[in-house]
Amino acid sequence: MALKTAVLAAFLSVLNLCLPISAVIQESLLALPRVSYEFIIVGGGTAGCVLANRLSENPKWNVLVLEAGPSHENILNSQVPPYVFRLQNTSYDWNYTSTPQAALGGRPVALPRGHPLGGSSSINGMFYTRGSSSDYDRWATVTGDPGWSWRWTKPADNHDTMGQYDPRAHSKTGITSVSLPGFPDAIDTKVAEASEQLGGEFAWNTDTNNGDSLGIGWLQLTIGNGERSSSATSYLAPKYLNRKNLHVLVNSRVTKLVQTSPGNKPSGLESIRQVLPVQPKPACSFHAVRTVIARKEVILSAVALGTPQILMLSGIGDPTELRGLGIEPKINLPSVGKNLTDQPQVALTWALGINGHLRSVSDSSLLSPRRAADPTLPDKWLEEWKTNRTGPLTFNNVNSIAWTRLPDDSPIYERFSDPSSGRNTPQLEIGIVGTGYYPTPGRLILTSAVVATPHSQFDIYGVREAIRTSRRFFAGPTWEEYNITLQPPFDTDVDSELDAVIKATVFSASHPVGSASMSPKNAPWGVVDPDLKVKKTTGLRIVDASIMPFITCAHTQAPVYAIAERAADLIKESWK
Repeated sequence: MALKTAVLAAFLSVLNLCLPISAVIQESLLALPRVSYEFIIVGGGTAGCVLANRLSENPKWNVLVLEAGPSHENILNSQVPPYVFRLQNTSYDWNYTSTPQAALGGRPVALPRGHPLGGSSSINGMFYTRGSSSDYDRWATVTGDPGWSWRWTKPADNHDTMGQYDPRAHSKTGITSVSLPGFPDAIDTKVAEASEQLGGEFAWNTDTNNGDSLGIGWLQLTIGNGERSSSATSYLAPKYLNRKNLHVLVNSRVTKLVQTSPGNKPSGLESIRQVLPVQPKPACSFHAVRTVIARKEVILSAVALGTPQILMLSGIGDPTELRGLGIEPKINLPSVGKNLTDQPQVALTWALGINGHLRSVSDSSLLSPRRAADPTLPDKWLEEWKTNRTGPLTFNNVNSIAWTRLPDDSPIYERFSDPSSGRNTPQLEIGIVGTGYYPTPGRLILTSAVVATPHSQFDIYGVREAIRTSRRFFAGPTWEEYNITLQPPFDTDVDSELDAVIKATVFSASHPVGSASMSPKNAPWGVVDPDLKVKKTTGLRIVDASIMPFITCAHTQAPVYAIAERAADLIKESWK
């Protein structure tokens, strides 16, 4: 069924509707100055904030952002880089959890997703890794659109990295601050020394964001002036929020899109009461409903877990599955919710035996004896950060990163083909810190939040080999004097024992993608065309990680920025 007019409309509810948070970020649906907008962006996450900025550059276009979560403002645990781990399992996390996983012995897996304005860019580890050139070229091949190739997918960053990177790989006009680690770690020189000694798979890479990411290099982070740079702090900075044609409404959840009446060009946003359980009711809160109109487009940017949910609740998806849930099918798109892909990771702990002391290799842990002697140190570090944005709290505890591949003669290839996009594409990642971890950029397919698939065998093999890769690295000459040892439960080299530990401890890298993936125009599979318009509709696009046909061999923040930037260009071009 094709929609004849702009498809939209969303049921939304709002809590805490008393006062605006600031002059430009509203909490009250009733305080919105208008009922119609050229563009309505459903989701103020990483991509949504980019779109809000870029589309509101045209003063003739009124833009509304509807964000389910609260404002990003004044969240200390988000602003201070190493406080990132304090954000999970809080009201700033959607707190998604998978169903029990048969491949993991019935254990469910937590799926953290950012809930404040800025989405996961407000709570993630701040890794800025673009992936390999082959990742994007594969997108171009599978969609038939060369505009998705590495050559044409521009970086969206603004670097201030003291020359320790390849300037040819980066933008000079971007908005998001991206920098090299701003606080030295005692292990940094040893990592570089080991890289020089070992070479090969551990050879030094001046800039792992140059399209060929294999090797070891400095990690690039979305940190500027010692604090997190999220899509909300950058693309919705005050100078942009002050635009009269840009409106941002928080604490408003969209749950459903509806078809506009035939012949009625604008599409209406229909609202119903829908309260998020993570939103506490202030004393003055009440429900409000109001219809708002998108004159040009509705843009779904509710991430790979939220976007397909909204589509299916709207009757867009597999008709058989929808009827089984009591939902009347409106548009037959069986690919909605399929191909949901994530990356598994495990955390390894290494210890150093020095002068009788057992210490982990991260600088923050090396300081632990000082912390024991002076318990006021954390408060002093925070005061330094608040005053000068300097000191140990200006980085996220990871300064170096290694990207490697399985050997070409690995026995796993006798049963599985290489899931990566090419020979310059990593399959294994090791973060060089007190704990190294691996999110395989292979194919962990989740369908209806079920991790167990035939590909789980490849992933387990990959994690096992990543553990052995890290062993090879720390067996190098530079580490001999430190008596470095891998701690339990990974201190075994027996395949079956490692596999059991992996299944008991593996967790999500929080990089879900692919649940509304791109495909060629007129293809019978996929959810969006290469221009990100939802198939069989008009007036509806999707711009978030869900449109990736394949996951990038990287953390997904940087690719999502690139997707959003290109989407903004596509939308502007279509409405010239």
